[in-house]
Amino acid sequence: MPREFALGDVYFPTLLLIFLLTVVLNWVLSWLLAKLGLTRYVWHQSLFHLALFVCIFASAALLIY
Repeated sequence: MPREFALGDVYFPTLLLIFLLTVVLNWVLSWLLAKLGLTRYVWHQSLFHLALFVCIFASAALLIY
């Protein structure tokens, strides 16, 4: 994957695309975990969602780069 992609005449880093996809995936996973009732086992939900985001983002970034 290239280091940046062009949208019109503006160049954006690939990590921005990975970031946006990670935000969407994190939202979907959080919704799914709440629907299944698994968030009741989480002690600190904000910290859990942040850690989930960091793990997904780091995995995707390492996979691409």
